[in-house]
Amino acid sequence: MGRAGQIIWTYTMTSLLLAGAAALALCPDCGTQQIALAASLAAASTTTSETNDPQERTTWDDVILVSGQRMGEGDVVLAGQVPAIAPDAAGLVARLPGAALIDNGGLSGQVQYRGLFGPRVATRIDGQAFASGGPNLMDPPLHYAPAPLLDRLEVTRGAAPVSDGPALTASVNAIFKRIDYASGPDGVFSGDLTALVRSVDESHAVGGVVGYATDRQRFQVLGSLEKGSDIQTPLATLDGTGHERMAYGVGYGLKLTDTTEITFDYRRQEVDDTGNPPFPMDIRFMDTSTSRVGLNTGVAGWDLRVRLSHARVDHAMNNFNLRPAPQPAMMRSRETFASSETVMAEGSAERDLAGGRLTIGADTVQSRHDVTITNPLNANFFVTPFPDIELSRTGAFAEWEGPRAGFDVYVGARIDAHEAQAGEPTVGPALPMGPRMLANAFTAADRSWDDVTLDGLVRVSRSIGDELTLRGALSRKSRVTGYLERFGWLPISASGGLADGNTYVGSLDLDPEVATTFEVGFDFADERTYLRPTFYVSWIDDYVQGVPADPNTPGVIDTPLEMISSMNGDPTPLRFANTEAELVGLDADFGVALNDAWRLDGVLTYVRGERTDIDDDLYRITPPSLRVGLTYDQPAWSATVETLAVAEQDRVSAINNEIATPGYVLLNAFGAWTVSETVTVSAGVENILDHSYREHLSGFNRNTGLGIPVGERLPGAGAGAWLRLNTRF
Repeated sequence: MGRAGQIIWTYTMTSLLLAGAAALALCPDCGTQQIALAASLAAASTTTSETNDPQERTTWDDVILVSGQRMGEGDVVLAGQVPAIAPDAAGLVARLPGAALIDNGGLSGQVQYRGLFGPRVATRIDGQAFASGGPNLMDPPLHYAPAPLLDRLEVTRGAAPVSDGPALTASVNAIFKRIDYASGPDGVFSGDLTALVRSVDESHAVGGVVGYATDRQRFQVLGSLEKGSDIQTPLATLDGTGHERMAYGVGYGLKLTDTTEITFDYRRQEVDDTGNPPFPMDIRFMDTSTSRVGLNTGVAGWDLRVRLSHARVDHAMNNFNLRPAPQPAMMRSRETFASSETVMAEGSAERDLAGGRLTIGADTVQSRHDVTITNPLNANFFVTPFPDIELSRTGAFAEWEGPRAGFDVYVGARIDAHEAQAGEPTVGPALPMGPRMLANAFTAADRSWDDVTLDGLVRVSRSIGDELTLRGALSRKSRVTGYLERFGWLPISASGGLADGNTYVGSLDLDPEVATTFEVGFDFADERTYLRPTFYVSWIDDYVQGVPADPNTPGVIDTPLEMISSMNGDPTPLRFANTEAELVGLDADFGVALNDAWRLDGVLTYVRGERTDIDDDLYRITPPSLRVGLTYDQPAWSATVETLAVAEQDRVSAINNEIATPGYVLLNAFGAWTVSETVTVSAGVENILDHSYREHLSGFNRNTGLGIPVGERLPGAGAGAWLRLNTRF
């Protein structure tokens, strides 16, 4: 860590000690206060209550509560007031130990967890997984989780269970609000509505769920409407960064018997003009429909669960609606149309076995992708960089969880068969000979691929008395590369959300990534304090990363690929290739009750990523960070002052020409007031000092009218207030 990083850590730890001393001075005869072990956010509480998922949460799960105070079935969930700083739900996950935000636009944020991001994190929306609509991941999974509809986000600590499908690290599940069955035959009308406003982008959002239910049927309607303007930063107002999103849907459940239930859910989301300055284009529209039917029943001692789901995404993006049109417009105007369709079937069966719970299951998913780049001012200019892509996966798994020889044990394994194929590209007559040559070479190549992956996970924990739990895990998790990394034949800036200004091509012979991860940690909690650190190391074979497309003569434009890439603005294109990598990290959350009213909570994240096939650091790894909050709690209200310190990141990839970033410190404040049993108001101010900073994972500006130079890393948001009102009836 450099001098700037040392200054940040020193400042933050000094602030922590001073805050603790001040609170103790206010009450020298402090008593003790019960603190929940699972508290994992500064000034936000965690729950171990029952969830919408039939599987119970375990000590390996971190849970963010997005709603206010609520009651589970017999469990009291402590009030959680998570700051509403952005429309993107990915920012909420970023408050967890080990997590970070990749901010690619108001509605396009990705989650990085322990140095891994994108499809390496198993993300679902209300339990449903489906493919993104475009090659730049302008609609990553949490794009489909509007804040007014969210109940909570669930994130596993460490490797995801094998039942969540193949992925290298944690799973994230965005749980929507819902109308539950009533306790008796009389019908009950209920709802959960949220409205919020933010000053930093002059945005507003309103929505929620309302419905009617008896003990046998439930019906719900959900909807939300959001709109925001340009983001304000200390450097400039970022023109062309507004967003528009509307979502609506219905849900129905029918209990045929006490053990048999049929469910149906449908959602529609429509995104209009939304700015994405780190990309060469902005969202013009993103229209998405998702549907799912399910059956839960019991047969011969087995609990059976079946889900069938479908999703369709239609997407258009261009480089002239929200930013100055490139000149000459007749030659350089671009509009890209992309679509995806996903069909998935899942089934599982559970029963008690050997003192624990056995689950066996199978799933299959097929997705189709197609992308066409056009010039709306020239009908003869069109090309399909990703033509008629078809991907499929069929897998089976088994997992058992329960006590064994004094330990709590989870053991799981899965096998998946994968297939992928691409069609023949088309090139319009207005394109030059270079793209035609590359298209012909791609057409002549073997554009089909198949493989089998094996995953396994073992987790153990043991309680030592009432205050300490030791835990450890060993996993082998795999990920098959996406169509962008495999089938990209034309050097363009589609990068799966890297947003770094580079042009990329794929490799047809990519092997699956395989991560072997060992982690160990403990949970400690007494009447005053809690501490949950985790140390992990992950060795990743065949890690996919961009490498020089022409390693023999880098920087010399002597191949058709480099010539075309140079015409697209990058004379040094990258090719997705298998490499070797290692990730080592430590993350933790902690807290202490200073007295009956004051408490301190904190979150620490540290991860180091290195290439092990060459002497280089991994590309785009979040820097060390520490978040500390001092909270004053009263029965009906609470207030928090929070410091976020982020160290400089100078361990950057040389081969990818990654640029280091300095550290920074932000000061935030927020609070909540429980007006009544059904009404909660929360508010806050982010970046109180209006400090100018740049997040290391932010992309680089591609919008000539943004207000900052093209090629600069995007600045973070300036000082801004937010207000949220939630009502339940």
